[in-house]
Amino acid sequence: MRQHVTVCYCLPVLVLFGCALSAATVSAADLLVEAESFQQPGGWVLDTQFIEQMGSPYLLAHGLGRPVKDATTEVEFPAPGTYHVYVRTLDWVARWNAPGAPGKFRLQVGNKLLPTVFGTKGAQWHWHYGGTVRIEQKRVKLALRDLTGFDGRCDCIYFTQEKSTPPNELEALRRWRFAKLGLHRTEQLGPYDLVVVGGGYAGLGTAISAARMGCRVALIQNRPVLGGNGSSEVRVWAQGRIRRGRFPRIGEIVEEFADRATHSPGEAEEFEDAKKEAIVRAEPNIDLFLEHHADRVITRGNRIVAVEAFYVRTGQRKRFAGKLFADCTGHGTIGYLAGADWDMTTKGRMGESNMWIWGEADHEVPFPETPWALDLDMGDFPYPRNYRGEWFWESGFNKNPFTELEAIRDWNLRAVFGAFNAMKNRQGREKHRRAYLRWVAFIAGPRESRRLLGDVVLTREDIVNKRQFPDGCVPSTWSIDLHYPKKQYAKKYPDNPFISVARHDRRVDRNYGYPIPYRCFYSRNIENLFMAGRCISVTHEALGTVRVMKTCGMMGEVVGKAAAVCLEQNCSPREVYTKHWSKLERLLRLPGKARRARLGQPFTIPKNVPEANPYGPVTGLDPRKLPGVVIDDRQAQRRGHWTPGEGVRPYVAYGYLYASADSGAEIRFRSPVRPGRYEIRLAYGAHPNRGTRVPVHITAPGVERRVLVNMRRKPPLPPTFVSLGIVEVQTPGTLEVVVGTHQAGGIVHADAVLLLPVAGAP
Repeated sequence: MRQHVTVCYCLPVLVLFGCALSAATVSAADLLVEAESFQQPGGWVLDTQFIEQMGSPYLLAHGLGRPVKDATTEVEFPAPGTYHVYVRTLDWVARWNAPGAPGKFRLQVGNKLLPTVFGTKGAQWHWHYGGTVRIEQKRVKLALRDLTGFDGRCDCIYFTQEKSTPPNELEALRRWRFAKLGLHRTEQLGPYDLVVVGGGYAGLGTAISAARMGCRVALIQNRPVLGGNGSSEVRVWAQGRIRRGRFPRIGEIVEEFADRATHSPGEAEEFEDAKKEAIVRAEPNIDLFLEHHADRVITRGNRIVAVEAFYVRTGQRKRFAGKLFADCTGHGTIGYLAGADWDMTTKGRMGESNMWIWGEADHEVPFPETPWALDLDMGDFPYPRNYRGEWFWESGFNKNPFTELEAIRDWNLRAVFGAFNAMKNRQGREKHRRAYLRWVAFIAGPRESRRLLGDVVLTREDIVNKRQFPDGCVPSTWSIDLHYPKKQYAKKYPDNPFISVARHDRRVDRNYGYPIPYRCFYSRNIENLFMAGRCISVTHEALGTVRVMKTCGMMGEVVGKAAAVCLEQNCSPREVYTKHWSKLERLLRLPGKARRARLGQPFTIPKNVPEANPYGPVTGLDPRKLPGVVIDDRQAQRRGHWTPGEGVRPYVAYGYLYASADSGAEIRFRSPVRPGRYEIRLAYGAHPNRGTRVPVHITAPGVERRVLVNMRRKPPLPPTFVSLGIVEVQTPGTLEVVVGTHQAGGIVHADAVLLLPVAGAP
């Protein structure tokens, strides 16, 4: 069968290399220096987000308005002489004809600071000519000197004794770089049982799960840290509930590596990058490749043979041969390169966020004027509460998430800096004299791009109608949460609004969850390709519930176990469902810490595994720690429409129910009882909209009582109960407490009933 290669024209050529060709082939000496390979980056940071668009990783001077420390390196020129200097860069706000060129920087060669200021022209990446420099010694120190702290960027520097501008068209530039840097050797790795591309929550769940099943795994991540949106680089706290539903063991691995952040954005340390990496490196079956960017897929027919990636610091290429592959990139990149069927919402997608944090010093802190940023006044954006610009600083709803990706990120930066300029130098000047920017994400937090298509494409209708698939396995507990531009803030910049609003369809069971089918987790036309995370097989609307990180991590746990079934049964991901579903079910019931060294070996299961519960870990008051007998709302019989809630705390177990007055709804709490005296307590949460005369009917052998409860008053018995009185049961039977809505005078809150034996009872 003919082997063919699908190539994404990223330009993986990042090393520092000097070349002096013989006079027989060329008369001039030259030297190409990739900024990404600088030995000391100083305050410059490595940006790998836009390789597909501009051709390379690059260094970014992300100083939040304060010039960053020089990036430096030592190079060896092929020969002394006079060299023309070219720097590949751009004026990053020129695409909008914005004044000011914020990304200014200069280049120092040896002891000479070149007079040219780079980053001052060109709306697109190009070669900015910097004049000539005389080289006397072959070994020379180079330095990138940031002048503003406002995101100047440098791709590479080219020295040549002939004044000749290098090519800039991406494919021609790729070939030219390969020739200059000698990047011809590709290291062969594997074969692996499973190659996972993407190190966010989905990739982590996939790699760890498969490794513990006995698979040999390669985990490839193009950033220096793991976690994706849930890392210190992006700082989105992990949402979605775990360990519940049909397979309540799923989520135990996620629980091991998930962050404990209390805000979004939070502090860097809250996202525990080191913990995530340590957990992965502790798995003997995982080979971890941080800062490796996958840009090429080799296929044979409708199967993937290998994925190629390069180390973003040196350009060294690696080929990862494998039996199975998992696309956990979020963008569906591996599937796209392999020719997988995919879909993408063209307009009205959810956008990308670059969140930010500001603080206050004990002295006045200046902030430069930003004429190149968005021209904002204090009324053009929501005031950043709790010193944070949160998730809703989002744009790119109608922009192409690939061809316009860098522009979306840069627009977000213009919005943030424009807002802070309004706080510091406009209407907010007096209030914010001591304010300063503490952190602005330069790595964007994406929500939606490509979705790879599987045998099931999950829809909103499937979810809200609770359509049951026989292979439903990952509980999605987030509401159908879709983001749109917020109209009141979109007036000034209607072409690309930068503040969003979330619209929630809450018809998702937040406790038990909606079970996403396994058939959403593999490609329908690439035989050995799994996917987990944002790029699974769902519609735009269904993505609104499945996209949160802990849910994505659970998808990975399922994919890792399914990969083990594929390998043991020599079958495809599709055949796991059609022929071997019972085998996968058995693995899904194993604890997350169950492991074996190799496929086919018996599992070792530690003794201290968490309890499996279809409703997951208790999120409220643990009924087991309350005195007496607790009947929770989950155990009660309902009539009419009741809505689940969690907003009023404290509550018992997993939440509560509420219903409108005079709706005809009622809820019946039942428990067997023996003869004796019992105090009956009702749990509810007080709120100004609750009923003032909620009817409660109590019956038991020899007992009948009616009580009215004012649920606007705080429950008098801690932590959340009111006493309905003491009853004496004459004979064995059933006690019932029925909470109704007739003439309740407001919303009726139903949480739990507690039966407390009274001392001295027979």
